[in-house]
Amino acid sequence: MKFIIAIIKPFKLDDVRDALTEVGVAGMTVSEVKGFGRQKGQTEVYRGAEYTTNMVPKVKLEIACDSALAAQAVEAIQSAAGTESIGDGKIFVMELENAVRIRTGETGDTAI
Repeated sequence: MKFIIAIIKPFKLDDVRDALTEVGVAGMTVSEVKGFGRQKGQTEVYRGAEYTTNMVPKVKLEIACDSALAAQAVEAIQSAAGTESIGDGKIFVMELENAVRIRTGETGDTAI
């Protein structure tokens, strides 16, 4: 199993969710976050307003998936979230040792 964390621009969330659904991702956790990378201190446009800040609003996606699906999920995120401009985000892929569904006690791939 793999654990994918993606940090993307907020307005790309719907596109990414649709792309992940198409490749078979069954669920994800979404959080609103702030941070900076190479664009720190630059002017950003967010919801039509232009401002300068050192902390830029982003959306963090957390996805647990089967190892066979991980490459497709990463490709779907990258293509759907990309704008070819600075601040598009990052994708991190990690090994996921185990998962447990609280309600049933299922473990591993069946818990996802």
